[in-house]
Amino acid sequence: MNKDEILIIDDEPQIRKLLDITLKSNDYKTIHAETGKQGILLAAGNTPELILLDLGLPDQSGHEVLKELRQWYRKSIIIVSVQNSENDIVKALDNGATDYLTKPFRTAELLARIRSAIRRSQDAENNTSLIVLGDLEVDLTSRTVKKNAEIVRLTSTEYNLLALFARHEGSVLTHQFILKEIWGVGSQAETQYLRVFVGTLRKKIEDNPNQPEHIITENGVGYRFQ
Repeated sequence: MNKDEILIIDDEPQIRKLLDITLKSNDYKTIHAETGKQGILLAAGNTPELILLDLGLPDQSGHEVLKELRQWYRKSIIIVSVQNSENDIVKALDNGATDYLTKPFRTAELLARIRSAIRRSQDAENNTSLIVLGDLEVDLTSRTVKKNAEIVRLTSTEYNLLALFARHEGSVLTHQFILKEIWGVGSQAETQYLRVFVGTLRKKIEDNPNQPEHIITENGVGYRFQ
């Protein structure tokens, strides 16, 4: 029984009720906020394990709430919103959202995203150096990668890219974020450059690079590692 506490920031009563029932039936505790201001106060006073944040709030934009939370809140924030444009998704992810789920959502997918986000936050707190993802092992201390217990030979850039993905397992990383983290601020427009390296990395870690199971393309946005 986990009883991790999740803060729901959403102005729709029916959505709050649905999330409350779903989360409590899966052994999570919940607290609710109808406005951005109330949500920020509850986050500060309770330090929940995860926050579910809607973008369409009555008192201020969810994007502004996200930016304010990210000034001090270091755990996972998943956007759950009817706003599904590429611009909204990229903006939220660039502002620090862990993940983005559009309404209406499938309950099983929401729960899987929550489990992944909480696990990642807890691993970060425990400073986990060995990340095991299915048939892959990424050792951040020795900078080694294994697939099915066999060493995978990667270039320095390929390893850095894979390590970035592994540390953010389950999250959507935007093209701009990845380029900035791996190649620096001046490379944030070089999306074709990124596609080339993702392609070579897939050839080394995927069973079928044309149908990847680990590095998933989020069209127009970036990549998700799972």
